Amino acid sequence: MLTIRQEEEKDYQKVFGLTEEAFRNMEESDHQEHFLVEKLRKSDAFIPELSLVAETKEGEIAGHILFTKLKIVNGDETFESLALAPVSVRPEFQNQGIGGHLILRGHSIAKELGYHSVILIGHENYYPKFGYEKTSNFGISFPFEIPEINGMAVELTKDGLKNVKGVVKYPKEFGIE
Repeated sequence: MLTIRQEEEKDYQKVFGLTEEAFRNMEESDHQEHFLVEKLRKSDAFIPELSLVAETKEGEIAGHILFTKLKIVNGDETFESLALAPVSVRPEFQNQGIGGHLILRGHSIAKELGYHSVILIGHENYYPKFGYEKTSNFGISFPFEIPEINGMAVELTKDGLKNVKGVVKYPKEFGIE
């Protein structure tokens, strides 16, 4: 049985190791995700309630997810949204639904906090299970080239992205200009 709870400072070192391990053998990774989490925790984009860990009954941290603030910019208009990055599950716990539990709990908390949408870059066969669809369906694009099928968004509330169009602007900690 897993408990999903807000990450605490005492978890930081474990989450650092878990994140590094989770992405170690992933070809599409830049293998910087564990450093990104550290940078984002110190940023204005950080939302403590949306940094979640999945903990086993033995107290081992099996997974971590982070949602941070991002903006969608369209000329003079700016819309608030969230970035989901990264979701990390320790290799021996992968393919057991832990990532999915973290995503759904994160969506629920984000909605309670008043957020209407989440944007991510991810695997086209995984995230649609959680309601994600191509950002291009909403008129939202990224400031860099990615395959269209990998840029995705989900509406947390009904019509959460209605009339929201523009380019995703990540917090500077992502290193994307």
